[in-house]
Amino acid sequence: MSQTPILSASRRIRSTPFTRRVTEHGVKGYTVYNRMLLPTLFESAEADYHHLKKHVQVWDVACERQVEVNGPDAQSLMQSITPRNLGKMKDDQCYYIPVVDDKGGMLNDPVAVKHADNRWWISIADSDLLYWIKGLALGKGLNVDIFEPDVSPLGVQGPKSEDLMARVVGEDIRNLSFFRHRTYRFGDQNFLVARSGYSKQGGFEIYVDGSEHGEMIWDMLFEAGEEFQVRAGCPNLIERIEGGLISYGNDMTRENSPIECGLVKFCHTSAMADCIGGDVLMAEKKNGPKQIIRGIKIEGDAVPSCHGPWPIIDASGAKIGQVTSAAWSPDFGTNVAIGMVDRDHWDIGNQVSVQAPDRNRNATITFLPFE
Repeated sequence: MSQTPILSASRRIRSTPFTRRVTEHGVKGYTVYNRMLLPTLFESAEADYHHLKKHVQVWDVACERQVEVNGPDAQSLMQSITPRNLGKMKDDQCYYIPVVDDKGGMLNDPVAVKHADNRWWISIADSDLLYWIKGLALGKGLNVDIFEPDVSPLGVQGPKSEDLMARVVGEDIRNLSFFRHRTYRFGDQNFLVARSGYSKQGGFEIYVDGSEHGEMIWDMLFEAGEEFQVRAGCPNLIERIEGGLISYGNDMTRENSPIECGLVKFCHTSAMADCIGGDVLMAEKKNGPKQIIRGIKIEGDAVPSCHGPWPIIDASGAKIGQVTSAAWSPDFGTNVAIGMVDRDHWDIGNQVSVQAPDRNRNATITFLPFE
C-alpha cells in the first residue's frame, strides 16, 4: 500500500523566527520557498479563504528573503536589473519590479524597498537572486556590498488589518499610503512597516530586523487582535488567483518575459537602455509577445489540485497554452485559473478546452483579476 511521501527536515530547509508560533496555531501544511518554510494551510483552503476576506490574519512570510544592496553604486546596480524606471522613486517607497536576464526572461518579481540611493532591500520571490546580483556587481566592478540581512517579513492581511495595526502601533498607521514604508514602535524597538502584501484584501508587512524579535511582535499582534478575530494564516491559492496575483515558479519562469506576464506597464522605454536584457524587451514591446497571461474560467465542479501545467486546446485539438494555477472559487461559483495563452487565442471571451487531470473541461478566456 502506497503512502504519502514526507519532506525530510534538514539544515537545507530553514525554520523562521515565527515557526514555533505557527506550529502552536495549528499549521497543517508547508512548502519550501527560498529554502525556508512557508505555511500553506491552517484549517482548510476554503475556510482560510473565507476568514482572510472577512477578518485579519498574521502571515509568516519570512521566506521573502531580503537582498541588501548597499554602497555608492547601489542605485546604478538596481536600475541595471529591471526595466522599471527607478529614477523618481522616493526613499519611503516600495516598487514591484520585474527582474530580467540578458534574454529578457524573468528571474524574479520582487518588491524593491528603497531606504536611500545607496541602500536598498529587495524582497524576493522564490529564486537565488542574490547570486545574480552579486555576479553583476563583480562583473561591472561596482562599489557595493550585497548580502542577506537578518530581516524577516511578517504579514498582517485582511480587511481588519488596519484596525489591528492601529491598535498595536497607533493611529498614524492609517495615513501610510500603499507601497510606502515608515518605521513604527513595537515595544521598545522600531521596525519598518510597509502597506503591502500578497493578497488583495489590504494589509501590511512588518520587516522584522533581527530574528530574536519575531515572537515578541507576533504575540503583540495576537494580544491586540482578539476582537478582530485574528488568526494565523498564509497566502491563499483561491484568493490570489481571484485577485490575479501571479506566482514566480508557478505562473511564470525564466522562459517568460515580463511582457508575456502582463507586466508591460513596468517595462519603461526610458529605463531599458540601462537594463540588462532591455534591448530584447524593447523589440518585444514593439512587436508584441507571442503569448500572454490570462484568467481562465473552467466549467464544472471543483477541479483537482493543480500541481503541473494543464494543456489548453482549441476546437481542432491543438495546444494553445497552459493552465498553471487553478482552484474552485466559492465567491465566484466557478473554477478560476491563471495560464499562458497564445496570441491568436487570447481574446477575452474565447471558448477553449482545458485538459484537467480528471477530464477535459470547457473554459473561457477572461480578465485578470477576475471580475
